[in-house]
Amino acid sequence: MAADLASPALTGIRRLSALDTVRARIALAIELGLLAPGERLPPNGEIASALGVGDITVRRALVSLCEDGVLVRRRGRTGGTHVALDAPAGRVGEVGAYRESSAEVRDLIDHRLVIEAGLAQLVALRRSDEDVEKLRDLVRRMDAATGWAEFHDLDAEFHLTVAASGAPAAAVKQYSGVLHELYRFYLPYRLSALRASNREHEVLVRAIAARDPDEAARVTRAHVGELHRTMFVGLSDQV
Repeated sequence: MAADLASPALTGIRRLSALDTVRARIALAIELGLLAPGERLPPNGEIASALGVGDITVRRALVSLCEDGVLVRRRGRTGGTHVALDAPAGRVGEVGAYRESSAEVRDLIDHRLVIEAGLAQLVALRRSDEDVEKLRDLVRRMDAATGWAEFHDLDAEFHLTVAASGAPAAAVKQYSGVLHELYRFYLPYRLSALRASNREHEVLVRAIAARDPDEAARVTRAHVGELHRTMFVGLSDQV
């Protein structure tokens, strides 16, 4: 299973600075086609929240990616930071640290799957009507999200809210730790793909509302297991 989270080795992304992780995550998303040529990036504050770093770190990372020719700055009404139309591949060396971490990511996905499926079963039996309404509201808010950064924050809130809706505190704490580790590898994704994943959230909420633990566990296993294909470790195998 996943490596000891209390004392991780300085390998892969763990050897990168916060600045370098932002550079790598955005550059890798561009290389994999998750950010399209010409696409406008969200405001710096939203990127910082989604990637778990400070605003200053994001600003410095975007400036350096512009210097590398991966991003461009535009002025005027449609201004902001955009993916370069001809962004060069392989320009950002820090991307290699993410590719080196593929085995760790796959272990984290499996670790999350085992814990989350069990939590979903308990929650389906113990949830309150108020819990169900909170989850439905989060699904609606994800549908209304206007970008990947906003969606990612709501997605994290959704999964932690599921876990907190009836699971033991110790299990929720362990799950939160695994989720935090896995989110360190999160890349910007197409909003269309994120909305598709939200349909799975919707099905999970229906199972929880119906107090159906077996269906809740089944949906969770499918949702988390799909990460082996849709996270960068699976996408990288296709390019």
